[in-house]
Amino acid sequence: MADDQTPGTVGSPCTAPGGAVGGYLEPIRAAGAVLWREGSDGRAVALVHRPARDDWSLPKGKLKNGEHVLSAAVREVGEETGLRPVLGRRLPSQRYLKNGWPKQVEWWAATATDESVFQPTDEVDALEWFPLARARERLSYDHDRQVLDDFCRGPARTVPLILLRHGSAGEKNAWADHDLLRPLDGTGRADALALATVLGAFGVADVVSSAAARCTETVLPYSVMHTAEVRTERSFTTGTTSGAPSFERHTARKAFAALLAERSAVLVCTHGELVADLMRETLLRSGAPVSQQLSLRKGTFWVVHVGAEDGALAAVERHAARG
Repeated sequence: MADDQTPGTVGSPCTAPGGAVGGYLEPIRAAGAVLWREGSDGRAVALVHRPARDDWSLPKGKLKNGEHVLSAAVREVGEETGLRPVLGRRLPSQRYLKNGWPKQVEWWAATATDESVFQPTDEVDALEWFPLARARERLSYDHDRQVLDDFCRGPARTVPLILLRHGSAGEKNAWADHDLLRPLDGTGRADALALATVLGAFGVADVVSSAAARCTETVLPYSVMHTAEVRTERSFTTGTTSGAPSFERHTARKAFAALLAERSAVLVCTHGELVADLMRETLLRSGAPVSQQLSLRKGTFWVVHVGAEDGALAAVERHAARG
């Protein structure tokens, strides 16, 4: 659950009070979401009331030890509101001092998957939905108001396209059979199991995979856990069972662009040889800068959020399978 947040300056330098020797202090890490829905007066957002401090805030809370930030956001919002959120676009992170200690909060827009009845607890005794202007007035802290302002600056409804590099699959040179058949190793299988939960934060039901075993095995636990259909796509496949060329970059870019144009939530699992090309094409099409490192380590993924109405790029984020 969310702990006390005294008003502070958003973006304050996270250094020890008085400039302590020893350098950087590891910040308290937290995650939360602007949970929204369409109301009679337009968009409305959920605020929670904490009786111990008599304040109104956006749902958020601290990460557990070793918990993935995406899982923490879903868990904390669920615990405080009784609703299971589906995360939308990434919002700007916040860093500020809390009682002299640095704190970093990661934020997302989110919608609820159901209409569960709120159950008051000792920590959160009320949940109310407010139109945007009233929510801003009711919030107790400036840093929460800034999060709400960030939410209002972009599209509320977005769809995610997740680009995942397959998990670890041993050494290519040590595999004697056809490369398409090379399976995940122990690390890859562990990452696949972790990804099944982590990727669930975005509520994607459509999965497109390279036909290579290491890719289909990476998304198999996800498809089972979330009853998601998996279809293989030759355009995203590298490695063959013959001497023919294994893949064509322009064909992969064209297939990926087609998925973006559909503006439908989808998870794509492919290979390291294609990831940077596909992301570069996506950013160039949107007019976004492409100077950052676009490649992925095995078992990590990009999430590209596009507007549901116009398909414009709304946010981009990158995550590992664990931690």
